[in-house]
Amino acid sequence: MASGQKNYKQFMQGSMVALITPMDAAGKLDKKSLKALVDYHVASGTSAIISVGTTGESATLSHDEHAEVVLATLEYADGRIPIIAGTGANATAEAISLTKQFENTGVVACLTVAPYYNRPSQEGMYQHFKAIAENTDLPQILYNVPARTGSDLLPETVGRLAKLANIVSIKEATGNLSRVSQIKELVDEDFILLSGDDASTLDFIQLGGKGVISVTSNVAAAEMVKMCDLALAGKYTEARELNKRLMGLHHQLFVEPNPTPAKWGCRRLGLIADDSLRLPMIPLTASGQHKVEEALRLAGLL
Repeated sequence: MASGQKNYKQFMQGSMVALITPMDAAGKLDKKSLKALVDYHVASGTSAIISVGTTGESATLSHDEHAEVVLATLEYADGRIPIIAGTGANATAEAISLTKQFENTGVVACLTVAPYYNRPSQEGMYQHFKAIAENTDLPQILYNVPARTGSDLLPETVGRLAKLANIVSIKEATGNLSRVSQIKELVDEDFILLSGDDASTLDFIQLGGKGVISVTSNVAAAEMVKMCDLALAGKYTEARELNKRLMGLHHQLFVEPNPTPAKWGCRRLGLIADDSLRLPMIPLTASGQHKVEEALRLAGLL
């Protein structure tokens, strides 16, 4: 059993960040800013960092860059915070290859998005995730985000996959809260449900989820940690008061395609040196900047 599989329950809860990948004006990885972000999340109490997921711009990084970012994040973490690698792909062989790169590196788990663009059937998705799981000991977090992939990993398929030993969790990003009870009916108590939608995370936890893989945490790490901790402790009234302050961020960080607003927000707060992206992603518009700035102010971050 991989070392990460022994203790995954300790960190797959609360606020986990879907970390941006900072780049300089030339589009190269900004390692100094990446280290600063890792330090920020360690200091804020973030439960884990997800490196090179959707928010980490996996779609525009080469395979070599993908590995470079994950391994640099792991180096800067230096054992202070768990690192989960995004390893999804729409070709099963590619996803297996990405996953195997991170075995025996210190990465504690993998986040694997449902295959995108080719829109496989439920059986196709089952066989895809099954093949990945059979080729690694690293704990696997399923990632369902139909708005991006064009395919919806249905609860019945999740239930089948949860029977495989190292498929231990799902990031459910539909925003459909009925999915919590639907999935919980089909999986063992140990299977971990994580929200992939910041705006509905509090309700998701109240219904039985264990936390969130968060975009908002990029700019409000300590606040997301506190909100999730309050919710997990059953202190829903206090959690709701805090969440009201964050609701503008939950929405405005998606006012333009992710991670554009999150990167701009990180630069505005001085967390990174530059908010550069790679085409076809473009900088945040003036209108978007105004909306994100206002949300940062309402959250008490400016």
